[in-house]
Amino acid sequence: MFAGDLGGPIGPEKVTQRAFKPLLKRAGLPEIRFHDLRHTFATLLLARSVHPTYVQRALGHASVKMTLDRYSHWMPSMGQATAEAIDAALALHKSTA
Repeated sequence: MFAGDLGGPIGPEKVTQRAFKPLLKRAGLPEIRFHDLRHTFATLLLARSVHPTYVQRALGHASVKMTLDRYSHWMPSMGQATAEAIDAALALHKSTA
């Protein structure tokens, strides 16, 4: 929540115009939507193998399916991790058989 000069809440359009856009400009960053920060947050966590359920909870999605439907393409390491996990499981099974 962001507060105005008198302490009341201010809308997202004012946050964007008064604070966010000027900060981007001062930092020399490209202009993006404030909502893009939410997507960046999710993709950075998922790209670092944070469990999707934690990302789902942080975003406030009703289900992990919603999160995965939206962001699963940002989890490239998951395919490699899955292959390594099955390799390890098979090697363990082979050595104990």
